Amino acid sequence: MNDQEETFPQSEIFTIPQAPPGFKSGFVGIIGRPNVGKSTLMNLLVGQKIAITSPVAQTTRNRLRGILTTDKAQIIFVDTPGIHKPHHRLGEVLVQNAQSAIQSVDVLVFLVDASQEAGGGDRFIVELLEKTKTPVILGLNKSDLQPTDFQLIDDSYSQIANTFNWHLVKFSALTGAGVETLQDLLISKLEPGPYYYPPDLVTDQPERFIMSELIREQILLLTREEVPHSVAVTMEKVEETPTITRVWAVIHVERDSQKGILIGKGGGMLKAIGSAAREQMQKLIAGKIYLELFVKVQPKWRQSRLRLAEFGYKVEE
Repeated sequence: MNDQEETFPQSEIFTIPQAPPGFKSGFVGIIGRPNVGKSTLMNLLVGQKIAITSPVAQTTRNRLRGILTTDKAQIIFVDTPGIHKPHHRLGEVLVQNAQSAIQSVDVLVFLVDASQEAGGGDRFIVELLEKTKTPVILGLNKSDLQPTDFQLIDDSYSQIANTFNWHLVKFSALTGAGVETLQDLLISKLEPGPYYYPPDLVTDQPERFIMSELIREQILLLTREEVPHSVAVTMEKVEETPTITRVWAVIHVERDSQKGILIGKGGGMLKAIGSAAREQMQKLIAGKIYLELFVKVQPKWRQSRLRLAEFGYKVEE
């Protein structure tokens, strides 16, 4: 999104303290197939909702950073788009960004869905990770959804972990069971280092970006299957006063039919999206929000390099 560029130099806003002796820090990449719970895990670890989640695959589009600071360490989590076979230019950009994250972090959490056996999509990611020297933790998420007879499932992942000498941890990002074990293991794999961010910061993304993502999340949750992947949200204007924050945002779609679905009969769908998004935004800023949404048709924007860049989807170095 264009508003990502409106951040200010960190030194002008924040004071970063000196890390105590023995303090550890580093960057942790969370990778995996679409819909295995990457964003849910990061939200749980940082203790606040900063990444959107939905039942729709490929929800995450940007490499969103979540920050967890404890007495012992600061972990910067990089939530990546699900690695999948791309079908358009946007998909190519997302997968390239996920792959580049593999090379740019200190530790990798390869997240899988423990309610089902390892499949072809998981093995494709295994092939990508074979070449990396970055330490890998195989995270079996959704343990709460495992069937009673789960041994065959666990064995399919144990075989992968044993082949490459990866640590294996089983947990549920939804209930929190077992996540503390994952956190301790991550800290053990980090090197001594400084605070990269102030201890009370949970993300390096500006509020405007998080707001636009919260709108997109409600679209993913409330609209039909044909709409979600064709949607981008840009923030046109944000006005803050002591009593209320006023937000004007544009929802971009590719076809007139999708615009009709988003607006709904008598504007009902757009009103529902706006109402639900406003509730989430008010939690984010702990204050009142006035939200106005507009819908614009941008034909084939997912295939356009210009539009992708305009909406904030660029290949990251």
